[in-house]
Amino acid sequence: MGRSEEPAEARVRLPQLRLDELLEELQARLDAARGTRDRVHSLLEAVLSVGRELELEQVLRSIVEAAAVLVDAEYAALGVIGPDGKRLSAFHTVGVGPEEIARIGPYPEGHGILGELIRHPEPLRLAKLSEHPASYGFPAHHPPMNSFLGVPIRVRDQVFGNLYLTEKRGGAQFDEEDESVLSTLAVAAGVAIDNARLYEESRLRERWLQANAEITHSLMSGGPSSEVLGLIAERAGEITDSALAAVALPMEDTDSLAVEYAFGLDADAHRGLVLPMDRSLMGLAFSGAAPVTSSDAARDRRISLEPPRFEGLGPAVAVPIGTGEEGPRGVVLLARKQGRPVYSATEIEPLQSFAAQAAIAMELAERRRDAEEIAVLKDRDRIARDLHDLAIQRLFATGMTLQSAGRFIEHEEAAERVVRAVDDLDETIKIIRSTIFGLRARDGGAGTGLRARVVRSVGEATPVLGFAPSVRMEGLVDTDVPQETADHVIAVLSEALTNIARHSGAQRADVALETDGREVRLTVADNGRGIPEGGRRSGLGNMAERAEQLGGSLRVDCPEGGGTTLVWLVPVGER
Repeated sequence: MGRSEEPAEARVRLPQLRLDELLEELQARLDAARGTRDRVHSLLEAVLSVGRELELEQVLRSIVEAAAVLVDAEYAALGVIGPDGKRLSAFHTVGVGPEEIARIGPYPEGHGILGELIRHPEPLRLAKLSEHPASYGFPAHHPPMNSFLGVPIRVRDQVFGNLYLTEKRGGAQFDEEDESVLSTLAVAAGVAIDNARLYEESRLRERWLQANAEITHSLMSGGPSSEVLGLIAERAGEITDSALAAVALPMEDTDSLAVEYAFGLDADAHRGLVLPMDRSLMGLAFSGAAPVTSSDAARDRRISLEPPRFEGLGPAVAVPIGTGEEGPRGVVLLARKQGRPVYSATEIEPLQSFAAQAAIAMELAERRRDAEEIAVLKDRDRIARDLHDLAIQRLFATGMTLQSAGRFIEHEEAAERVVRAVDDLDETIKIIRSTIFGLRARDGGAGTGLRARVVRSVGEATPVLGFAPSVRMEGLVDTDVPQETADHVIAVLSEALTNIARHSGAQRADVALETDGREVRLTVADNGRGIPEGGRRSGLGNMAERAEQLGGSLRVDCPEGGGTTLVWLVPVGER
């Protein structure tokens, strides 16, 4: 009886065990299905969140954050491949704080494992990152990383960049499902990036069009050319996110450019500079009538080192303003801070169009001014002709009549009065003729302005000095400085440069000419041995005498470290 009951109990326990296993398996499958459902839901949420953004930088940030959440990674990064297709131009990270980034140093350029995905844009999954042949370690202060998952992001069949995920939480390894989810996100990311880039390009075009309209309106409404040049520089700098923007124009009758306007980082070091055509980025762009770029303006051998003016700046581009039959009308220079991306072809192309439109607007404004000037000159000619043909002839006839009548006047005092009247008429005719000559006179010839004379004087002294001095000019030098004062300025400048060549042994000299409409200041500085005790000072005496004649002064400083600074200051208004 006992034996017959045992099999019955066993039969009861056996189905119970199988039922538990089935229930556990069912629960596991339910959990897996729920996990898959949650993951799909998370993926859809990630795709939607990425697709909502229109700003490219924010899109890239959202992609990195979504990738880290989807595969439960501690660290995530998105590397943007540069124009050369061989290295990274931007790097967006999640999981590493600003202080850690500062300790690690510069962002990677795309070597090692990161470069492996650039060379072979296919998903890459590693259990231990250091065991891959392309891996060669991390820089100091870099957090340890073992597990790795990377997938490329394509935009219109072109590889835009790569997603890099490391250190799956809990010490687990990235699996096929992680790879599949991340690849799906990469496809959605490509679409979002493309949309953001299109949106960015459309906004950029709109901003260029608005800037062109603003410049054209300012020129055609008769705005001062200096304000328009400043507007060109400022708008170009703002739109391209540049740290420095400058505009230079050719100097009449010289082979030099003068920087008329500079805006941004260390703009004072550029404003007023006179630049040679062969040793400056702006000069090369002007003479070649084509854009010239530099990846690092502070160290570019094509750019003269003196005076120092690109400290803290890196990528730069110079674009000619117009390239018509008469050549460029000027040059726009843009520069970014060190470490920023270089100016790409997609940025330079609209900048060229902007500069070309600005050139057209400048030409139209000049043609309008020429037409107005011609109208004024025609009016002057008409007035001069009327004065000559009508007024002078009538006055001359009146004088002849009085002279004839005077012979018949017997009263002595009356005869004297008639003679005086005839003399007054002669004097009046002389005044009118002088006025006619003034109305018909034209301005002086090309290259007679003080700016051009200063550049020529410095150029003539260069062979004697053995180097080219730097030149800076600020203010309305040609219009505010009278001819007599300008002659003295050239004489003092020539004397100062001759003294530097003969006595100082300098390797560098800086010339600055400035005027604010009230006074003109000429500063000539060198790094030579200074003025020795008891040395000849006849040249300095001549310069001081010239300054005193004009109501000004001369100051000479010789600092202990060597060198000489000469400051010649005279008023240009009424004394």
